[in-house]
Amino acid sequence: MATKKPQTFRVGDRVAERPKATAIPNLKPETQKRIEEYRKQRYGVVVDIFSKKATSRSKRVTETKFLRILWDGQKTPSEHAQMRICHERDLDFILEGYCAVLGG
Repeated sequence: MATKKPQTFRVGDRVAERPKATAIPNLKPETQKRIEEYRKQRYGVVVDIFSKKATSRSKRVTETKFLRILWDGQKTPSEHAQMRICHERDLDFILEGYCAVLGG
Protein backbone atom coordinates (compact mmCIF):
# COMPACT_ATOMS: atom_id res chain seq x y z
CA MET A 1 0.00 0.00 0.00
CA ALA A 2 1.42 3.38 -0.99
CA THR A 3 1.65 6.00 1.70
CA LYS A 4 0.19 9.42 1.02
CA LYS A 5 2.75 12.22 1.02
CA PRO A 6 1.61 15.13 3.21
CA GLN A 7 0.81 18.32 1.35
CA THR A 8 3.29 21.12 1.65
CA PHE A 9 2.29 24.71 1.25
CA ARG A 10 4.38 27.81 0.70
CA VAL A 11 3.57 31.47 1.08
CA GLY A 12 2.08 32.63 -2.22
CA ASP A 13 0.49 29.27 -3.17
CA ARG A 14 -3.01 29.37 -4.69
CA VAL A 15 -5.28 27.17 -2.55
CA ALA A 16 -8.90 26.06 -2.22
CA GLU A 17 -11.02 24.78 0.64
CA ARG A 18 -11.55 21.03 0.60
CA PRO A 19 -15.16 19.93 0.02
CA LYS A 20 -17.50 19.88 3.01
CA ALA A 21 -20.62 17.83 3.54
CA THR A 22 -23.51 20.05 2.48
CA ALA A 23 -26.52 17.78 2.86
CA ILE A 24 -28.32 18.71 6.07
CA PRO A 25 -31.78 17.12 6.26
CA ASN A 26 -34.92 18.74 7.73
CA LEU A 27 -33.83 22.36 7.71
CA LYS A 28 -36.34 25.18 7.58
CA PRO A 29 -36.21 27.15 4.30
CA GLU A 30 -35.09 30.34 6.10
CA THR A 31 -32.22 28.45 7.74
CA GLN A 32 -31.16 27.03 4.38
CA LYS A 33 -31.01 30.55 2.95
CA ARG A 34 -28.86 31.79 5.85
CA ILE A 35 -26.24 29.07 5.43
CA GLU A 36 -26.20 29.14 1.62
CA GLU A 37 -23.40 31.75 1.53
CA TYR A 38 -21.09 29.40 3.44
CA ARG A 39 -21.45 26.61 0.87
CA LYS A 40 -19.59 28.38 -1.92
CA GLN A 41 -16.17 27.14 -2.93
CA ARG A 42 -13.44 29.51 -1.75
CA TYR A 43 -10.09 30.18 -3.40
CA GLY A 44 -7.23 32.23 -2.05
CA VAL A 45 -3.52 32.73 -1.43
CA VAL A 46 -1.41 31.51 1.50
CA VAL A 47 0.04 34.54 3.32
CA ASP A 48 1.53 32.80 6.39
CA ILE A 49 2.29 29.32 7.75
CA PHE A 50 2.51 28.62 11.49
CA SER A 51 2.02 25.89 14.10
CA LYS A 52 -0.17 25.64 17.18
CA LYS A 53 0.54 23.35 20.09
CA ALA A 54 -2.24 21.58 21.99
CA THR A 55 -2.13 19.38 25.08
CA SER A 56 -4.43 16.39 25.30
CA ARG A 57 -6.01 15.04 28.48
CA SER A 58 -3.18 12.54 28.72
CA LYS A 59 -0.72 15.48 28.74
CA ARG A 60 0.58 14.61 25.30
CA VAL A 61 1.58 17.71 23.31
CA THR A 62 0.80 17.77 19.60
CA GLU A 63 1.70 20.37 17.02
CA THR A 64 -0.66 21.14 14.13
CA LYS A 65 0.17 23.23 11.08
CA PHE A 66 -2.11 26.12 10.22
CA LEU A 67 -2.29 28.44 7.26
CA ARG A 68 -3.29 32.08 7.13
CA ILE A 69 -5.18 32.52 3.87
CA LEU A 70 -6.38 35.64 2.12
CA TRP A 71 -9.52 34.47 0.31
CA ASP A 72 -10.41 36.09 -3.00
CA GLY A 73 -12.72 39.04 -2.38
CA GLN A 74 -11.77 39.35 1.32
CA LYS A 75 -9.68 42.11 2.92
CA THR A 76 -8.26 40.21 5.90
CA PRO A 77 -6.76 36.71 6.08
CA SER A 78 -8.23 33.90 8.19
CA GLU A 79 -6.63 30.88 9.90
CA HIS A 80 -7.32 27.33 8.73
CA ALA A 81 -5.94 23.93 9.63
CA GLN A 82 -3.71 22.67 6.82
CA MET A 83 -5.74 19.48 6.51
CA ARG A 84 -8.85 21.48 5.40
CA ILE A 85 -7.00 23.08 2.47
CA CYS A 86 -5.71 21.78 -0.85
CA HIS A 87 -3.78 23.25 -3.75
CA GLU A 88 -6.10 24.83 -6.30
CA ARG A 89 -4.67 22.63 -9.05
CA ASP A 90 -5.65 19.47 -7.09
CA LEU A 91 -9.27 20.44 -6.37
CA ASP A 92 -10.85 18.68 -9.38
CA PHE A 93 -9.17 15.38 -8.46
CA ILE A 94 -10.25 15.73 -4.80
CA LEU A 95 -13.83 16.58 -5.79
CA GLU A 96 -13.94 13.53 -8.05
CA GLY A 97 -12.98 11.24 -5.17
CA TYR A 98 -15.32 13.02 -2.75
CA CYS A 99 -18.30 12.61 -5.11
CA ALA A 100 -17.43 8.95 -5.74
CA VAL A 101 -17.54 8.25 -2.00
CA LEU A 102 -20.94 9.96 -1.75
CA GLY A 103 -22.22 7.94 -4.69
CA GLY A 104 -22.51 10.90 -7.06
